[in-house]
Amino acid sequence: MERKYGYGVTLVVIGGFFLSTSGILLRNIETASGWQILFYRGLAFSLTLFLLLLVRYRDRVGSAFRSIGKSGLWAALVLGLGSICYIFAILLTTVANAVFIIGAAPLATAFVGWLVLGERTSRFGIVAMLVSLSGIGLMFADGLLEGRWAGNVAALGVVASFVIFLLIIRGRRRTDMLPATCLSGLVMAGVAAFFVESFTISRHDLVIAILMGCLQFGIGFWCFTVASRYIMASEVALFSLTESILGPVWVWIGIGEKPSWLTLVGSAVVLVSVVAYCVNGIRSERRLLRLQSNST
Repeated sequence: MERKYGYGVTLVVIGGFFLSTSGILLRNIETASGWQILFYRGLAFSLTLFLLLLVRYRDRVGSAFRSIGKSGLWAALVLGLGSICYIFAILLTTVANAVFIIGAAPLATAFVGWLVLGERTSRFGIVAMLVSLSGIGLMFADGLLEGRWAGNVAALGVVASFVIFLLIIRGRRRTDMLPATCLSGLVMAGVAAFFVESFTISRHDLVIAILMGCLQFGIGFWCFTVASRYIMASEVALFSLTESILGPVWVWIGIGEKPSWLTLVGSAVVLVSVVAYCVNGIRSERRLLRLQSNST
C-alpha cells in the first residue's frame, strides 16, 4: 500500500509538471490565433485519450463510450468549454494570475457542494474559502490596473466548468468518465472551428498545439486520473499544486514574465488557503478511514 501511495503521489507530480508547461508553450506561439491552437489541441487531445482508452478496453471501447450516458455528454460539453476558457485565460493575462485562480478550484467545489448540495463543510473549510477569495480579489485588482481583467474572468470560467463537471459526474462514480473527457477535446475543436478564419498555421505552431494536446493536457490529465485510484482526493488536489507553482516559474525563466506584487501576494494567499484546506481534508479522511477500519 505504501508503494502504491508513493506511485500515486509521483503520478500527480508528473501530471502537474506536464500541465504547468501550458504557459511557456503558449508564449512561444508565433502567429497562430487562440482558436487555431484550440482546434488542433482539441483534436490531438481526443486522439491521445482515445488511444489510451483503446489500450485499456480494446474491443470494449465502444461500450465504454456508451456507458457514460447523457450525463457524460453534458460533462464533455462543460469540460470542453472550460478548456477553451483555460487557453484564453493564459493568453489574456499573466500565467501566475491564471493558474492560481484556477488552482482555487478545490475550494470552489467544496463551497458549491456546501451551498447547493448541502454537503457538510468544516468551519476551517469555510474560512479557507473566504481567505482564498481575498487572494483572488487582489489578482483581479491587478488585472483591472493592468488591463488584463478578461483573462481573470476566463480563469473563473475554468473554475466554474470544473465545479459543474464534478457535480455532473458525482452521481456516476462507478462509471469510467474518461470517455467523456476524451469527447471534450472534440467539443473544444468543434467550437473553435466556428471561429477559425484559416486552418493553415506554421509548422512551429502546429507542433506546439499538438504537444499541448498530447503531452501537456493529455498525459497530464491521464496521470491525475490514474493517481486518484491510489491516493485520496484531497491528496490529489494538494500535490496537483505543482502545476500552479511551476507554471509561473517556466515563463519567468523562459521569457522574463514577472508577476506584479499584487499578483504575488494574491497567489500566496490562494496557495496557502488551498494547501491548508487540502491538509485538513487529508487528516479528516484518514481519521474517517481509521474509524471505519476499527469498526470492522
